Amino acid sequence: MQKSKLLIAVLGSLCAMPVFAADAPAFTPSANVGIVSNYLYRGISQTGASPAIQGGFDLAHSSGAYVGVWGSSITWVTDSVGVGTSAGTEFDTYLGYKGTASVLGYDVGYLRYNYPGTYPTGATKPDTDELYVAATYSIVTAKLSYSLGDTFGVKDAKGTTYADLSVNYPVGETGYTLGAHYGVQTYTGYDKAVYTIDPSYSDYRISVSKDLSGYALGLTLSGTDAKEGFYTDANGKFLGRNAAVVSLSRAF
Repeated sequence: MQKSKLLIAVLGSLCAMPVFAADAPAFTPSANVGIVSNYLYRGISQTGASPAIQGGFDLAHSSGAYVGVWGSSITWVTDSVGVGTSAGTEFDTYLGYKGTASVLGYDVGYLRYNYPGTYPTGATKPDTDELYVAATYSIVTAKLSYSLGDTFGVKDAKGTTYADLSVNYPVGETGYTLGAHYGVQTYTGYDKAVYTIDPSYSDYRISVSKDLSGYALGLTLSGTDAKEGFYTDANGKFLGRNAAVVSLSRAF
């Protein structure tokens, strides 16, 4: 949590920084809020197939540097980690740098997933630290995320990666955008005597969204090959099953 507190302090300092001259650094704030019928992350439901409310705030510098926070309601920690566990919110903090090199856009950064709540003594908390790098050419983006330690509750999983490829195609001037995605989550480093089922899996989705004068209405069809024995919660819900998700969001 110290890293999260430091990032929040930096974000607050940037917000409060005055601009006194035309050549002073330029900061651009932005925010977003939305609701989804089912919060899927890397193809796995974070809400037991129930709706979630989400929102975030970003502050970008003209140099390409940025910081941000994002949050969502969740249920998977309470439902899956065990008795005595209660965490109803995911709170992410991140910082990074975006730029271009020739025809490629790139994005490098650090992301901390925080799950504040109550946990039994000795429990492996799902808080996760990742480094990421992404490259974009035209409508195609490739990204690699690398975990620095415990990963979403899997202990000693340093070196776990998530590699994904996404395509987003704007349909002329219609306001529609078509999307496709494929990702591979590969867990490494964990004790196979403790985790007898390999949590690694792949996910895929197709999507369509429509710009409605500042609002975005979306429909996503998602699936995974995740293992039911690992991704089934205490209520008997398989969190990696095929799903259709409707979303409505607004950016400011």
